[in-house]
Amino acid sequence: MPVNLQKGQKVSLTKGNPGLSKVVVGLGWDVNAFDTGGDFDLDAAAFMLTDSGRVSDSKDFVFFGNLTHPSGSVQHQGDNLTGVGDGDDEQIKVDLSAVPANITKIAFTVTIYEAEARRQNFGQVNNAFVRIYNEANGEELLRYDLGEDFSIETAAVFGELYKNGGEWKFNAIGSGYQGGLAALCANYGVEVE
Repeated sequence: MPVNLQKGQKVSLTKGNPGLSKVVVGLGWDVNAFDTGGDFDLDAAAFMLTDSGRVSDSKDFVFFGNLTHPSGSVQHQGDNLTGVGDGDDEQIKVDLSAVPANITKIAFTVTIYEAEARRQNFGQVNNAFVRIYNEANGEELLRYDLGEDFSIETAAVFGELYKNGGEWKFNAIGSGYQGGLAALCANYGVEVE
């Protein structure tokens, strides 16, 4: 049975799952029927952060333009341009045992591609969720449904994996940002061109 989290709730991933190292973070969403006429292209990303809460290098930002971290510990499984269908729309694989020692937190975010130009925001997105499952056996370990408390935001931090002592834990964040990907990059110290 997966743990269903509420916003702000924290749960240990590895404590009750000894030997767990490879997990898949699945992110999904549906788009309102009364949309803007254009396709919604939502993009999942992972920001690999140090104790400072910022990246140490631009390669610590894993997204559709940089699918694999140099350590191999975080791998984006590719861009889904429409979000059509059930289940995960985008997936990011994480090998907890290979995450570099200086990385203490991995934030999972979703942004709306060209949101301003397409006049789109998270108020038009339904059923957004993040879930983590064991890559070895497919067992879902936790799930966090974001709910519908967004309106004008164009970017959201769904949650974060973080190291606490020898354990990996997950924090259900569910906070939105205006300014899309650029705002997230600025927040996490990624230089954008």
